[in-house]
Amino acid sequence: MMVNCCGLLNINKEPVPLKSVEVELEVRDHVATVVSTLNYENKEDKPLEAVFVFPLPGDAAVCHFSAKIGQTHIVAEVKEKQEAREEYDDALSSGQQAFLLEESEQSPDIFSLSVGSLPPGESASIRLEYVIELAVQADEGLRFCLPAVLNPRYQPQGSEGGNVQVTSVPASLVPYSLSFSARVSSPRPISKVESNCPLDPLQHLNTEQTQAAVKLAAGHKFDRDVELLIYYKDAHQPTAVVEAGQASSKPGTLMGDPVVMLSLYPEFPQAVTSSVASCGEFVFLLDRSGSMSGGQIKSARDTLLLLLKSVPLGCYFNIYSFGSSYEHIFPKSVEYNQKTMEEALKKVDKMGADLGGTEILEPLKHIYSQRCIPNQPRQLFVFTDGEVGNTKEVINLVKQNSGSHRCFSFGIGEGASSALINGLAKEGGGHAQFITGTDRMQPKVMQSLRFALQPAVVDISVTWDLPKGVSVTALSPPITALFQGQRSLVYAQLTGQSSEASEGCVTVKYSLAGHPSQNQLHFSLRPAEDTGLTVHRLAARTLIRSLEMEERECEEEEDGEVKKKKVVDLSVQSGVSSAFTAFIAVNKGNSEAIQGPLVRRNVPTPMMMGCSMLQNLSCHVPVRNVMMGCIKLQNLSCDVPLRNASMSREKGGASRNIFSNMKKKLVALVKPQNNSLESHGVSHCYGSLQPMSLSSERDESEECDVDDSMYIGTGFKIKPDPCSLTGLPKQPPRDPLLQLVSLQKASGCWVLDPDLAAALGKTSEEVEKPKPASVNQDVWATILALTWLHGFKMDAQEEWELLAMKAVSWLRAQKASCVKECVEAGNALLGCNVQKDSLGI
Repeated sequence: MMVNCCGLLNINKEPVPLKSVEVELEVRDHVATVVSTLNYENKEDKPLEAVFVFPLPGDAAVCHFSAKIGQTHIVAEVKEKQEAREEYDDALSSGQQAFLLEESEQSPDIFSLSVGSLPPGESASIRLEYVIELAVQADEGLRFCLPAVLNPRYQPQGSEGGNVQVTSVPASLVPYSLSFSARVSSPRPISKVESNCPLDPLQHLNTEQTQAAVKLAAGHKFDRDVELLIYYKDAHQPTAVVEAGQASSKPGTLMGDPVVMLSLYPEFPQAVTSSVASCGEFVFLLDRSGSMSGGQIKSARDTLLLLLKSVPLGCYFNIYSFGSSYEHIFPKSVEYNQKTMEEALKKVDKMGADLGGTEILEPLKHIYSQRCIPNQPRQLFVFTDGEVGNTKEVINLVKQNSGSHRCFSFGIGEGASSALINGLAKEGGGHAQFITGTDRMQPKVMQSLRFALQPAVVDISVTWDLPKGVSVTALSPPITALFQGQRSLVYAQLTGQSSEASEGCVTVKYSLAGHPSQNQLHFSLRPAEDTGLTVHRLAARTLIRSLEMEERECEEEEDGEVKKKKVVDLSVQSGVSSAFTAFIAVNKGNSEAIQGPLVRRNVPTPMMMGCSMLQNLSCHVPVRNVMMGCIKLQNLSCDVPLRNASMSREKGGASRNIFSNMKKKLVALVKPQNNSLESHGVSHCYGSLQPMSLSSERDESEECDVDDSMYIGTGFKIKPDPCSLTGLPKQPPRDPLLQLVSLQKASGCWVLDPDLAAALGKTSEEVEKPKPASVNQDVWATILALTWLHGFKMDAQEEWELLAMKAVSWLRAQKASCVKECVEAGNALLGCNVQKDSLGI
């Protein structure tokens, strides 16, 4: 039977019942409350079940779910997941309306929303609410990210759990709209709000500028996550917020007692933060799956160049890369010197996004199987777009090995899994960074390298001094890492009352570079006003995540069941979602059963389309051919199973559990054959995927000698890379900074040669002539390089600061004379005005 194709359609020409998503963000200091309203309408002539799989921040505490149908408002309850699924199935089988919201058991940043038995012509509004802490950036901005992109996750063979079934379409084809507004309030003035998306102008709502509002400009294209950076005028300070317990909850329980949230910002001595360790084992793990293609893999290569030039002499290093398999440059970590650095850089330069899927677990196991080098603390840097399906397995492995290393993680591109990236850093005692849109990867990575080169903070303890009669129960796991200027959050439950004093004190003690230190914070026990239950829900989320981790670590099934029951009880009590519970709402007020067959509609989610890794849009296996650098795709269709409301179902069966038993996402490697372009010296010159134009006009610049019939039925055409037509490799001009950096030796010096002259924009004669006669050539070359960096690249100082420190150390070791004369001659040659003292020589 033909479906009436009017209104919004998905890629298979089926009507999409989701019409719009409205998001309201309220930020109070560093905590955000997010309310999303999803508006559904059934324009078909049959009752529908709409299933929408979508991303949320991995650290979110989902705490409210409700539905409004006409004048009827139904608030969902949190129940054990299997019980909720059975209740949902029973409701649909009996012709009732039901709504189910569940978190993926494998990754806490993916949720599924099922809207059941929406009658013809009926509308429904779904309200979803969550709270989250905002991460502090290096420039003291607070980052909020609304995930709008959900890329398919790669599920390795034999890994735990099932893959998530995601119906994805390219961002430009998303058939529903997004509106987004934010309101910010803080005790401190709000200086600015920035975004990677177009915003309407910021409006301050009071003269003190402590309240402001901003909106996303209309027409969001779903080609990126929505990111806000919020800046306050004063630096972040340690704070404590006490929130009163829920009056209806029993005293002595988490929800019945007051809860305190501590925000700590440790300040370390300048002498420690400016020093750089001369030891350490640096292991770099790079994602080379197909989805890293294009600019992402190039940026990763450039970043590895900066890292390898910045590692101090005396350290050890190795580079791993992974896809469906993994590789390492050296059998085990080697000492960093000129020979090993050059060998590594030659191999890095040839790395492409050509290893297939995203199987990160096996290379991590191999890294952890290598014995640590005495007196060389291991620092692991992980670069990935986060498209993995076994998130919790990976994080568990990092936690099991957290005593032997620190893990610094980098989420690259739109849709990177926040659960994976934040989880790796949290359990590995390191720091997480996200690189999206036009962000440069290098400054963020170099900030993490500075953290890694600082001495690790050890022996961290938190002690409480509270009035008599008041006791404290820690709800957060122990703090395992502290970094200069980075916030640490602590949640605790306060039980009992005191008539004596209304103030408490918390002391954080730690040892840094052999010196004991402590930070102390005095706070009022009087509950704050107007916080609702935000702090309680964040605390509950923190405790739930810790208990879930403990459950996965249990070797005995009986112990695991005990932990699981604790999670379920806490989730139900607090109203915060977990891996073992779900929100369920049934419209029991509707007296008439909904008649007729129930049709399932999968609401598509936006995904980013890589040029060498193209996911099938419905979990079928794509068939691909390569022809003159272009890719042929088939099977972009989607099966839509019909479901009858009156049919009896197996309770909790496969029809409901969309997070189980799904087909694996297979990644085919697209490589030219021997008779193709690669044999002519062209590599990585595959086409880019673009939506097929609806216009009959043809862009002459896009013409290609490829049979257009290969695209019929796909909805896409391949825009060939120009290099695939000319047979000549495209060599974009190298960034001048990277060109200069690439010439630095492992010792930190530069050599006076034609390559250096070219990097400085001069001839060899122009560079050699002004050299003072008594000065060594390498000293002169190194001073010239430092002068150029300080004269022309101060805006990128974060990227070259560490390698410049190596150069300065090398110059001091040479005990060079005539340094001032060299700097003056360098200024005259290069046309800048750099002072000798600013070079640090």
